[in-house]
Amino acid sequence: MDFLANENFPLFSIRLLRTAGYDIAGVIEDTPGAKDHDILKRAHEEARIVLTFDRDYGELVYRHKSFTPAGVVYFRFDPSTPQEPAEILLNILKKGKVVISGKFTVIERGRIRQRTLHEIR
Repeated sequence: MDFLANENFPLFSIRLLRTAGYDIAGVIEDTPGAKDHDILKRAHEEARIVLTFDRDYGELVYRHKSFTPAGVVYFRFDPSTPQEPAEILLNILKKGKVVISGKFTVIERGRIRQRTLHEIR
């Protein structure tokens, strides 16, 4: 499972996910300032799951029919620490009860919602 962390995803969490063995590219590291559309295109081309705190991705994927990535994980809360997003995601992945590939996943404190992604482009 490969990830593409949006620019707003904490660098500390990116590093924790790498330490856990995940292939994760960070927009903050290699393409700062990239537009959301370009991030979705890259995630689509590289078969990566987007990690973001940006609510615009749902609109881009469903309403504007932008490129469909391997998945989107939208963290809908303000993290209390820079490592919290990675800790939450690692906990979800470890339990294995939630499949994030092919899904638009919204993570809130105490709640997870999902919607299937459809191949757009």
